Amino acid sequence: MRALVTGATGFVGSHVVRRLIERGVDVSCLIRPQSPREALAGLPVKTVVGNLTDRSSLESAVQGIDLLFHVAADYRFWVPDPKVMHDVNVGGTIRLLEAAITSGVRRIVYTSSAVTVACTSERAGTETDFLAPEACQSIYQRTKVLAEQAVWGLIRSGGPITIVNPSTPIGAMDRRPTPTGRLIVDFLNGRLPAYLDALFNWVHVGDVGMGHWLAAEKGRVGERYILGHENLLLGDFLQILSQVSGRPAPRMKIPYAVAWMAGAVGELTGRLSEREPRATLDGVRMASIPMRYDSSKAIKELGFPQTPLRTAAAEAVEWFRTHGHVTTGRHV
Repeated sequence: MRALVTGATGFVGSHVVRRLIERGVDVSCLIRPQSPREALAGLPVKTVVGNLTDRSSLESAVQGIDLLFHVAADYRFWVPDPKVMHDVNVGGTIRLLEAAITSGVRRIVYTSSAVTVACTSERAGTETDFLAPEACQSIYQRTKVLAEQAVWGLIRSGGPITIVNPSTPIGAMDRRPTPTGRLIVDFLNGRLPAYLDALFNWVHVGDVGMGHWLAAEKGRVGERYILGHENLLLGDFLQILSQVSGRPAPRMKIPYAVAWMAGAVGELTGRLSEREPRATLDGVRMASIPMRYDSSKAIKELGFPQTPLRTAAAEAVEWFRTHGHVTTGRHV
């Protein structure tokens, strides 16, 4: 069985690759020419150079492939040019999946995001709750909603596609790091004196990797599965980080208006410096919406694992500390 994984050098993708290898799958990884390859060091994988913006490279990459795991995405809360993110997350998804269907790939798992699931403060979002593009709070969220809508169109046309929607993964090997990983790194380095108490669904990244394989093995074509675990306020999550790291948790909560002002200042400095700021308006807007999800469908139908959040947090802390991301603070 031959599988192609996009985004294999990224946080979630590297865990997907490892789960496939464990199950004896012959894995190829679509990698951009400039992508660092540390995440794949020592793994028995083939690499295929290509880019989601280059249709011909995608058509070549999917030849002879049985399974496609499209994990790659531009995941940021600030970009100098939104069109670039749109071309990768929306255009790239369409180009790749169309090429895969045309070439006869028999099974496709598309990595969407739980941010495409509509939820309210009253109840958790499920697979039947679809967020409209006009309700999106960030450029990233809008591109993922539009990409998933395009995928549903391909499913209606007969594409053999199953969708997975990871929530907020944490754990080892967050190399970039992701926006969530930066939050943990800032906490460990004492750069998080206060916080906006948002509600998120947190999940172990290793479980998310396994969820992709389970979706290919047991998931139904034309279905979506939320890959999440525990709904928890950020303040409570920071308490868990404190327990596993020995660092004190911040006690001060930031009012939304103050967070919005910080995001506005961050946007201005980002435009002037052309570098991603620590605080962004998109990030603040995303935090204003409760991200409460129900993963019972994935647990029941796929056997999706539920590793304790404390374990995931401890693995993240250990990995960041041993890979040079933490420059201050007490190790325990």
